[in-house]
Amino acid sequence: MLTGKVALVTGASRGIGREIALTLAANGATVIVNYNGSKARADEVVAQITANGGEATAVQCDVSDFAACEEMVKQILADYKKVDILVNNAGITRDNLVMRMSEAEYDAVLNTNLKGTFNTIRHLSRQFLKLKAGKIINLSSVSGVLGNAGQANYSASKAGVIGLTKSVAREMASRGICVNAVAPGFIDTEMTAALTDSAKETLNQMIPMGRIGSTKDIANMVLFLAGNQSDYITGQVFSVDGGMAI
Repeated sequence: MLTGKVALVTGASRGIGREIALTLAANGATVIVNYNGSKARADEVVAQITANGGEATAVQCDVSDFAACEEMVKQILADYKKVDILVNNAGITRDNLVMRMSEAEYDAVLNTNLKGTFNTIRHLSRQFLKLKAGKIINLSSVSGVLGNAGQANYSASKAGVIGLTKSVAREMASRGICVNAVAPGFIDTEMTAALTDSAKETLNQMIPMGRIGSTKDIANMVLFLAGNQSDYITGQVFSVDGGMAI
């Protein structure tokens, strides 16, 4: 399905990003596994992909750093000549009530989640336009659609990703580039695994389908958007949240 395609997945050393990297690779893509601080985990993802007959490499970069992103892109293009699929998954949380939230907590989340998404798109935009093809898939969140108490910074960053997605989609549509967003709900990751049983039950009651989603649920949507079956879809936000955003 994705044979011959090169995919860059940011924040791919764990959680949703890891599952996306594994899924794209299993469907034929060469995957660049971006990470910031988790080299060992990124190497594990690469090892799993190569053990299954795929091709992957790990690349360190703090996506919130504009200049570092530029260098990463230059190196990737030197090594692989192109990027067909960009998945902006890297994200962090620094939860706090707005009356207690520090400037550092706000800035860190906006810089990684929103500016980081801009940075990779900005530095790859010229080559996408030259290719006259490509898929850009940005990870938003149900928190960016509905808002969430205690997550003013995270919700703002993920709402910003939606606005960025729609604007870039309008700019690039005439050149055959599709730009979409995926908005996960509560997903079974390390963060949710640490919740108490009572907290998980409360979450389940908030979800119309009555259960927390899996990383595979998100990866399957990304796979669809990365392939040619989505060639006439752009500027959209796909909620994968068990009905939370209804």
